[in-house]
Amino acid sequence: MRALAHPARLELLEYLSLSDEGATATQCAVVVGLSPSATSYHLRALAKVGMLEEAPGRGDGRERVWRVSHRHFALGTEQGAGTEELAAETALVEAVLARQNEKVRRFFTRSQQEPKDWFDTATVSDSSLAVTAGELRDLLAQVDELLAPFKRIDRPDPPKGARTVTFQVRAVPLED
Repeated sequence: MRALAHPARLELLEYLSLSDEGATATQCAVVVGLSPSATSYHLRALAKVGMLEEAPGRGDGRERVWRVSHRHFALGTEQGAGTEELAAETALVEAVLARQNEKVRRFFTRSQQEPKDWFDTATVSDSSLAVTAGELRDLLAQVDELLAPFKRIDRPDPPKGARTVTFQVRAVPLED
């Protein structure tokens, strides 16, 4: 988890998760705003923990192409985890939440320049539900089922006017 708790690594994972063919360190460097050598370091760190793998080369074999090894991963430790595991999980959760919040902030910073239909459709909402753990599990499975046909990686030719959208769902019980 500590290997993932770095903003550049989270951005690399997201970028590579949207590409079936993968990308080189030089291509990834443009996305994360780092040098190719620094980006290569982060790519190797992600590969070391099994999040990335080398993809088939595109030419003379001198380029190292990387791709995600998992199309989906979830955060969490086992209940009763030790202090070190909990610290790693906390660092990762905080990095992921910061990245998600930044995406929303960037939209609202530029929202006045967005086309009216996107401005009117974008939302941040908060609903307090009264559910059992089983009901929440079922609800989240239904949401996943609804999202499946729209996931960017599974939709190589989206309709004209489609944009990549961050769809964030957070479901955690509140303190009683």
